[in-house]
Amino acid sequence: MTRPRLTAFSVLGLSGLLVLTACFGPPSPSPTTSSAAPSATASPTAGSASPSTTAGTTTTPTPTAPAGTSAAPTTPAAAPPSSAPASPPATQEPQPTQEPQPTGLPEQVAPLTVYYVAVDDNGVSGPRIGCGDSLVATTTAPVRFTDQVGPSVRTLLANKSRDVGLSGLINVLYQSNLTYLGGELNGSTITTWLSGQFMLGGVCDIPRAKAQLEYTAMAASGATSAQVFVNGRPIDEVLSLK
Repeated sequence: MTRPRLTAFSVLGLSGLLVLTACFGPPSPSPTTSSAAPSATASPTAGSASPSTTAGTTTTPTPTAPAGTSAAPTTPAAAPPSSAPASPPATQEPQPTQEPQPTGLPEQVAPLTVYYVAVDDNGVSGPRIGCGDSLVATTTAPVRFTDQVGPSVRTLLANKSRDVGLSGLINVLYQSNLTYLGGELNGSTITTWLSGQFMLGGVCDIPRAKAQLEYTAMAASGATSAQVFVNGRPIDEVLSLK
């Protein structure tokens, strides 16, 4: 009895059968990463947005008018030039200068009356005052005023000379530093307010200084009595030796 021989072709055929059996075996289980499949299917959705974006960018832009021009002007067109001459620009009329406020007194031009002292005259040349002296009225050149009290008192205080020319009269206020602040006529009494300080030469200069101020104010206002305040205090208090 003879054994069958395995030829080379038989071996090759058997090997091929084994290879085919391995290739067509049962299918392997699905990989766990299969959940990524929906993400892959979502990509078309994301991709679908792209065309809309592309469509927006391809929209034809609306043409705009270049700078400095207007496609639809809102102002009317300029009128054609006229042969008539243009009217000159209106000029502002000059405003009248402000007039001074009325003081209730008429403006006038007249000399001012200022009082000085005749020493030891004993009332011969004028009202008797103080140490046997007299008050004498003097007049200035004509001046323009409405309220005569202020100019008269200021003229007296502005005189810084002791001797009044060659008249023999003296001014005891020539060294004092006084300023006229204002005056008020109440009935027959004129009240004046001064500021500053007196600089007098002795006891007899006290009634002389007071009389010069009071009589000058009374002559200017037409009053028959006078009150003088210096720095808010009565003149008698200011000039008191106490």
